[in-house]
Amino acid sequence: MSDWFVYIVRCGDGSLYTGITTDVDRRLAEHASGGPRAAKYLRGRKPLALAFSLHVGRKSSALALERWIKSLSKARKDDLIAGRLSWPEMS
Repeated sequence: MSDWFVYIVRCGDGSLYTGITTDVDRRLAEHASGGPRAAKYLRGRKPLALAFSLHVGRKSSALALERWIKSLSKARKDDLIAGRLSWPEMS
């Protein structure tokens, strides 16, 4: 069983990108490289900075939390990053 993480990247233009991975550092490096494994959304939006990451355990929990985060407004995502918003418990 792998350990899964949900992460949020802040782009140079101030926008936010949310994803899941088993290795946050590797995934951020892939995004920053702009190579074939980078998210198309992030290309041309450098510099990229990791704004938030959370270990969630199971892939199904990571997918559910990613979906929840993506449903939030940018202001609410900023609240989550700043610790002013709690995430729902994922079992």
